[in-house]
Amino acid sequence: MEPFQNTNQPDWDWWSRLWPTPGATLRALGIDRGDALAEVGCGNGYFALPAARVVDPATVHAVDLDRALLDELDELAALHRIENLETYHADARDMADVLPEPVDVVLNANTFHGVDDVAAFVTSAYDALAPDGEFVVVNWHDAAREDTRIHGAARGPPTDLRLSPDATERIVTDAAAFQSVETVELPPYHYAVRFEKETRA
Repeated sequence: MEPFQNTNQPDWDWWSRLWPTPGATLRALGIDRGDALAEVGCGNGYFALPAARVVDPATVHAVDLDRALLDELDELAALHRIENLETYHADARDMADVLPEPVDVVLNANTFHGVDDVAAFVTSAYDALAPDGEFVVVNWHDAAREDTRIHGAARGPPTDLRLSPDATERIVTDAAAFQSVETVELPPYHYAVRFEKETRA
């Protein structure tokens, strides 16, 4: 799997315009203390770092194909004395084999639109989850890119790659035994769909 397409790591300044309190955003997605969490496509940790505070004493497993971003995340975790975060330079399709244990939540934020082999990715998320675990996908709404502006500039993926909540739900539930349990609005430009793992027959 190549690095997710059209998912360049944004500047934290404009990320903060979207989510000024990322820890509160994570809690709104049902993530809580004691939830072992894997974030796939974690970048340099805008969500992974606060997630470690939220789920402590459980572990955040941060997975990405960009070694430089993971190195930066390791440095930031050390700087902030966060000890319950582990980084993995790995292909998302190998997540279940790379992680040391099944997790309660797999989080994918802002990169789902750029996944080239989405069925393999969703299957990997399923296999990495403990029974009754949740897969959470945060996506840009399917608005025109010129209408999603931050600091006066159009931001986010190309318009033709954006997915509605219904489209995201169909893709995930067609690929693996997941059931959609909630769609959460994340103004101004995002939503999240929470999926619960179902037991395979």
